[in-house]
Amino acid sequence: MNERLDRARIEAAVRELLLAIGDDPGRPELARTPGRVADSYAEFFSGIGTDAVAIARDGVVHAEDGDRGRLVIVRDVKFRSVCEHHLLPFIGVAHLAYAPGDQLIGLGTLSRVLDAVASRPQLQERLGEQVAATIAEGLDATGVLVVLDAQHQCVTTRGERQTGSSTVTVAATGTLADQAGRAEAIALIGAGVGTAGGPAAGADRGADA
Repeated sequence: MNERLDRARIEAAVRELLLAIGDDPGRPELARTPGRVADSYAEFFSGIGTDAVAIARDGVVHAEDGDRGRLVIVRDVKFRSVCEHHLLPFIGVAHLAYAPGDQLIGLGTLSRVLDAVASRPQLQERLGEQVAATIAEGLDATGVLVVLDAQHQCVTTRGERQTGSSTVTVAATGTLADQAGRAEAIALIGAGVGTAGGPAAGADRGADA
């Protein structure tokens, strides 16, 4: 939770913004708008001040040699964040892969790490790098790869309004930053291996925390 969030200042700022665009914040239709915006900002920016590495470490379980596998992939994890340039949302899916060391991480924990890092003013490129670094540090993984595919409202709703455009970024650490490891992980993500009990799914057996 973002303890720094000041609802009263947000509401006052929204009223000023409505005045600045030439509208009347006192009209009945806008009476609850400042409060609604404060509610949405509390959710959008809940990750400010959150220790995402601690979230990762809380989800770690020890794995026996036979349980670790060589690569764990979780595909199509939905996320949303807010672009720090225009304070407009970007929404997409993440594909998360890691090469385990002595530990595994719960599948649900991976999505919580992503949400904590995404719930801040962000750039997509930095978001992927931060998620990869967080998982690598919290899990002590030998390699991490994060692929993000998102639509940015600053692109789809303003300017040239490229409504069908999406942005793909790739961040990697350790063994998955090497050409061979990176290519294997991306190929498995694209092929969907692991969604029906293949090697990627089996590698995280018993770690769905």
